Amino acid sequence: MTKFLNLLRDNRNYRYTWMGQVVSEIGDHFNNIAVFSLAVQTTHSGMVVSGVLLARAIPAVLAGPLAGVTLDRLNRKQVMIASDLIRAVVALAFILTVKGHSTGLLYVLSALLMLASPFFTSGRASILPSIATDDELHTANSLTQTTQWTTLAIGAFLGGASVMQFGYNWAFVGNSVSFVFSALCISRLFLPGRGFRPPRRDLNETDVVRPWHEYVEGLRYMRSVPLILGLVMVNVGWATGGGAAQILFTVFGEMVFNRGPYGLGLIWGCAGVGLVTGGGLAYAFSRRLSFAQYKRAVVVCYIVHGGAYILFSQVKSFRWALVFIWLSRAGVGVSSVMNMAQLLRHVPDQFRGRVFATMETTVWSVMMISMLLAGVASQYWDPRTIGTIAGGLSSMTAIYWGWADLAGRLPEPPNDGVEPDEIEIHGEPTV
Repeated sequence: MTKFLNLLRDNRNYRYTWMGQVVSEIGDHFNNIAVFSLAVQTTHSGMVVSGVLLARAIPAVLAGPLAGVTLDRLNRKQVMIASDLIRAVVALAFILTVKGHSTGLLYVLSALLMLASPFFTSGRASILPSIATDDELHTANSLTQTTQWTTLAIGAFLGGASVMQFGYNWAFVGNSVSFVFSALCISRLFLPGRGFRPPRRDLNETDVVRPWHEYVEGLRYMRSVPLILGLVMVNVGWATGGGAAQILFTVFGEMVFNRGPYGLGLIWGCAGVGLVTGGGLAYAFSRRLSFAQYKRAVVVCYIVHGGAYILFSQVKSFRWALVFIWLSRAGVGVSSVMNMAQLLRHVPDQFRGRVFATMETTVWSVMMISMLLAGVASQYWDPRTIGTIAGGLSSMTAIYWGWADLAGRLPEPPNDGVEPDEIEIHGEPTV
């Protein structure tokens, strides 16, 4: 905890990034609880949750390549601010869905919200090694992810309670304001020299009009580094069941346990607490792990994650369901912090935008299929059966990763993630 506080006190750029993250992500989860609850209450169908999630997934997939190339071409700070301001307007427009009970408008606005999202989320990951020194990077990565999950827990708990108490409009207004606050925080970031523009060769006419070639260049880089390719496959394996899990959270809270928005908030909140727990564990021990021990730890994490999710889907007691969803997400939290640390350590600056955007796009692509299948299956199968299948699919990641490790297919790449000229000079901007 002392290192976290020291980082926030001493590193001005990270402090502003963190402040924006806290407020905007709490607002996001207010929005999530409100949208999912409104959708289910309007239609009484798990399929509509699948529809909302698919409406978010498809734009995220389509925007990913463009976001990656944009972030590796332009000023990442300015791209992130633009993303925040666009999302602020869209988030406020969700108010129109309350009185009209328009499911179609929920789909459209959810799509627009996610269309702008990869430009910010991948941008934040891309600038992290630039605003934190090599010594700070482990702490910054852990705090960023732990904060993400803490805000999930807080936002879900408060979102469920506030929707019950104050209605849906409050959640949508709060989400819009949170994006404006985030944009103000990002506007305060400063780096000397080239600032937040990535290093790259001069653009020629072909590069300008054919950005797809730059994206393919990023794909070639990812394929050439076995560890990066392996982490992509880990995300794919998790997402085969992870997409269904996103739908089942709402189905279990609203329809299986019949707890309404408050119960939905409790499930998402306990999932967030589990992620925070996992993130804390990873911060405590992962830096002391050798690369070989890290790879073995990933196997354990995904076995715990999938097995606990199966138990969550089968127990009759709501309290035990909360315990097992906490344990399941704790496994994800540990692996996520460790995997992100490897990416930050090994991916060169000129490829960061494309790598992080591609990872996000890949996850959303597979989750989209998983969501669609789970939504259709929810019309015919019991949710508990679907949950068992989802947990089993997510655990399959452990088999792939373990085989690749034993076969010697995951060697450690060189540390290219942090360059000497990217170390932040602390203090206020001079220009």
